[in-house]
Amino acid sequence: MGIQISPSILSADFANLRAAAESVAAADWLHVDVMDNHFVPNLTVGVPVVESLAKVATQPLDCHLMIEDPDRWASAFVEAGASSVTFHVEACGAPVRLARELRAMEARAGMALKPATPIEPYEDLLGELDMVLIMTVEPGFGGQKFLDVCLPKIARARAMLDRLDADIWLQVDGGVSAETIERCAEAGADNFVAGSAVFGAADPDAIVRQLRALATR
Repeated sequence: MGIQISPSILSADFANLRAAAESVAAADWLHVDVMDNHFVPNLTVGVPVVESLAKVATQPLDCHLMIEDPDRWASAFVEAGASSVTFHVEACGAPVRLARELRAMEARAGMALKPATPIEPYEDLLGELDMVLIMTVEPGFGGQKFLDVCLPKIARARAMLDRLDADIWLQVDGGVSAETIERCAEAGADNFVAGSAVFGAADPDAIVRQLRALATR
């Protein structure tokens, strides 16, 4: 799989998510940030909204669970219609078991790491995943400034995934824009979450196409 762009509906108009999905027809995925006001200091959407969005969106849903106890709740998002579910390793009690559970449900299993969480301790379990998400801001709120100190971690993660010779995507999320996406791509990322840069624009779909072009240079 080549470069993929996943607009985050966290920055979209929650009063009309169907229109938000339609405004980014060129996107590969719709990224859904699920927050519980415990793991992160914000509260967003849950299973009912994911279920409703899955009925109207033409893009598959990529759910990023910023919640406590994802071991308990992740499967419900697959049942609601998510095609990919990413849990935070900092909150997960049994990441290998959860990844296998998600894949057994025919969803993609992703593992996310906060900016300060090193990738190295988890190298042995990367083969159980379909995607690794490197956060390039502190999770919880959209519109934050990209943390370029995360670029070396993206590169290290890319090297680890390349050694596995498996089709495991490397996603970045946080401050991704026309000004930052090329550096992320050069470091080895191939799946890009962009929120305010996309939905804050007059023509969101044009930004999706621009980001894809910049990442494929």
